[in-house]
Amino acid sequence: MRFLLYNIRYGAGIGSKFHLPVPYAGYLKRSADNFDQITEFIRHASPDIVGLVEVDSGSFRVDNCCQAESLARQLDYNHIVESKYREGSMAHLVPVLCKQGNALLSRQDILEHRFHFFKQGVKRLVIEARTEDVTVFLVHLSLTYRNRQYQLEQLYKMVRQVQGPIIVAGDFNVLWGDRELELFLAASGLSGANDKGQPSHPSRAPTRQLDYILHSPELVVNKFSIPKVKFSDHAPLICDFVKK
Repeated sequence: MRFLLYNIRYGAGIGSKFHLPVPYAGYLKRSADNFDQITEFIRHASPDIVGLVEVDSGSFRVDNCCQAESLARQLDYNHIVESKYREGSMAHLVPVLCKQGNALLSRQDILEHRFHFFKQGVKRLVIEARTEDVTVFLVHLSLTYRNRQYQLEQLYKMVRQVQGPIIVAGDFNVLWGDRELELFLAASGLSGANDKGQPSHPSRAPTRQLDYILHSPELVVNKFSIPKVKFSDHAPLICDFVKK
C-alpha cells in the first residue's frame, strides 16, 4: 500500500512570482497551471491513498471547482474533502478562506468517514476515514505551540478508539522540533515512517521536518522517500507499507 502525503498550498506554487506584486500575492492568483503539474506528479507516483493538505474546494482561484474532486475524477480515486474551519467560525464566513480545506483520496472504497474539529486553534479539522485495509487520520495542526499540544491530546483520544491498522498523517507544524511529538507517540504506540528525520520544508532547500506519516505496529515501512519536487512550499512524502 502506497501512501502519499502532500501539502499542496492550494496549488499556488512558490518562487519570486508568488510574492509579486506584493508578498504572498500568490494566494490570490489562479492556480490551474501549477495544479496540473501536481496532478501529473501524483499520477506518476501512483499512490493507493493520498492525503492532501491545503486544498482549494472551490474559490475563484480554481474557477469554483474543487481541486480534490478534479484530481479524483482525473486519476480515478474516491475522495472526501472538508473545510479546515468549523462552520460558524469567523474564518468559515470569509470568502476564499471558507474554501480552504484538506482532502483524502483512495483507490479503495472509503467505507466510513468522520470530520472532527479540535477545540483549540484556527485550523481545527481532522479527517478520519476507513478503507478495507486501514483507518487514516489527516491533520493540519496549529502554528501555536500551546494549541498544538492541546490538539495532540485530542488526537490521541480519537486514535485510541480505533482498532486495526492506523495511519496518522499531515502537516504537524512542529516548529520546535520532533520532540513535540514524543508524548503523543509514546501514548499512542505509533511510529514515524520517516525514521531518518528527513526534512520536507521548504521544498526549495528543506531544513525542517513539519510533515509526518505515523503508523501503528500492524504496518511495516517497506520504503520511504521525499521526492525533490517544487510545486508547493512543502515537499511530498511517499511511504510504501506492508501489513505484518
